[in-house]
Amino acid sequence: MTTLTVKRIVCLANSRKNAGRCVAGKELSDEAKPGSWIRPVSNRENEAVSDRERRYADGNDPELLDTVEVPLLSPKPKGYQQENWLLNPSRQWRKVGRVAWDDLSQLAEPDAPLWTNGFHSRSGENDQVPEDIAAAHDTSLRLVRVGDLTVTVSEPSRPSANYPILRGRFTHCDEAYCFRITDPVSESGSVDLPYGEYPVGERYLTVSLGEPFEGNAYKLIAAIIRP
Repeated sequence: MTTLTVKRIVCLANSRKNAGRCVAGKELSDEAKPGSWIRPVSNRENEAVSDRERRYADGNDPELLDTVEVPLLSPKPKGYQQENWLLNPSRQWRKVGRVAWDDLSQLAEPDAPLWTNGFHSRSGENDQVPEDIAAAHDTSLRLVRVGDLTVTVSEPSRPSANYPILRGRFTHCDEAYCFRITDPVSESGSVDLPYGEYPVGERYLTVSLGEPFEGNAYKLIAAIIRP
């Protein structure tokens, strides 16, 4: 059954996904209390959100920490991505405010390992989960505070790529992680940087368990939120 509704969320990710974006945030109640994660998705095969679908009436794109009213049709959970909701493409999104860095402590998850650990890609650390193990999870989004983020800028995977490859290395709950970064703001800011490592320090990270690819689900840094 289709349910026409509007959810007010804090935008905690507007990351690159194929030719569109993956937008996600936490719902806010009328009392501004944080609730569940919501990831608006399109009805196309890759579920990415297009420019037109997410733009405000003034043409601007949702930014991290915007409070946004998002028109939705119905829940559309898929495997461990239980946060997915089908967006209503006929109505525009509306910015209604902002939250501050200091408010993020109320939105962050309790300290816990980031899904299943112990599986690594060639350039990552604890960054992949075999598909059969990932299927046992029922969440795919986390907001965590880290104190030691280091960003690595390396050569693009192909000459035609617009941006270098970015990875973020950090520790959380005494575990070391290194994830690919899909945050477009970070990508655009890295274009003129020499390849190498850049200590960043304290940040909030929105981390996501992406869709399966060649037998594994990959953990990604979907957003880097700075003070």
